[in-house]
Amino acid sequence: MDVRSPIDVRIIVEGASDVENVSRAMQNIALGAEYHITISSIIPTTNPEIARKAVNGADILLIATDVDAPGRELAEKFQKTLKDEVGHIERMKLPFGHDVEYIDPAIIRDEIKNAIIRAGLISIANIQKFRELEDELWESKEEINTLTEDFEALSFENQNLVSQNKEFSDEIDNLKVKLGNLGDDFKVVKDRYVDIKNKYGIIQNKNLFETFSLEKLWKDTFSENLDEEEHVYFITSEFKPENIIVGQGYIAAPSQDDAVEWLKILRTVLIFYDSKIEDLKEEIDDEKFNSNLLRE
Repeated sequence: MDVRSPIDVRIIVEGASDVENVSRAMQNIALGAEYHITISSIIPTTNPEIARKAVNGADILLIATDVDAPGRELAEKFQKTLKDEVGHIERMKLPFGHDVEYIDPAIIRDEIKNAIIRAGLISIANIQKFRELEDELWESKEEINTLTEDFEALSFENQNLVSQNKEFSDEIDNLKVKLGNLGDDFKVVKDRYVDIKNKYGIIQNKNLFETFSLEKLWKDTFSENLDEEEHVYFITSEFKPENIIVGQGYIAAPSQDDAVEWLKILRTVLIFYDSKIEDLKEEIDDEKFNSNLLRE
């Protein structure tokens, strides 16, 4: 038993008289038994909006209009307006005319049958196209699935790249902070370097003193003990030789040679002017000392 629903056919005619003629022609036709078809309604209208509501969902729509120019124009208008409302549209060219008093129902019946057969044949011819479209659809679906998988893979890779980019950005920010800190450290080191360089320059420009034991250097130089150390202090303090400092048992000079040279001068002074030293001290106490006295 065929449980499929019969094919729903609807017919649009131009007026109420056409409904009567089509209905009369359908009395002796068994479309259900022959073609598994049912004509569910005959719609008299020339209004596309009324027709749109009346034919919505039909499998086949037959447009039954006169064969004259107005009939053709109306049929073409319906075909354009209703093509998205039904499965298939077929034109019925009925020999209707205002001067025709009698129309043979067989003519209408044959035209209905022929229109339905044409619709079926066109549908059969479209099966191959449908299958081709179906194959293309499946290929498109497979391509879509492949593209979807590629898209998901690219999305995953993009997420990884975004994550890596964020890590790189964070690392760059950290490096910028470190670079800033290194810049600050470098400035501090540079300032310290300049300071040390300046101090070194100052030190280079100064005469650095070496310190020697006065008694030992005297004995090493003259092979004798120093018995008149106070006289050495006195003469040195009064003559104030450049770059020579004597006191507290030590002599300081730029070098040992300089220190020895001054000790030689002191020894000469002590040898030749030993008798005048005490007198000189007394004069110094009386604020009458003149260091030129030692040069007399």
